[in-house]
Amino acid sequence: MKYVLIGSESAVLGFSMVGVDCRKADSESAARQALEDAFSQEDVGIIIITESVADMIRDEVNRSMFTRSFPLIVEIPDEHTISRSRTSMRDLAHQAIGISL
Repeated sequence: MKYVLIGSESAVLGFSMVGVDCRKADSESAARQALEDAFSQEDVGIIIITESVADMIRDEVNRSMFTRSFPLIVEIPDEHTISRSRTSMRDLAHQAIGISL
């Protein structure tokens, strides 16, 4: 089972350093395509998506979260929303995939 991260450039940079397959999404169309690609891969077990990217395609993310049992979709804060949660990117990576940086 593998992880896929869909997020901003900084999230992609951080998660790719620990071996997570990442897709940069800086537009609505890129976010939709990245989510579709992640769903098409049979070995993907968890899709990690940053809140700001998820907000770009909120209807599709919510629909997938409530209608699909696999893969699991996990939303995490990114540099635009992290101040609300006060959690570091390092801690988020650890929480999402269990690897300490």
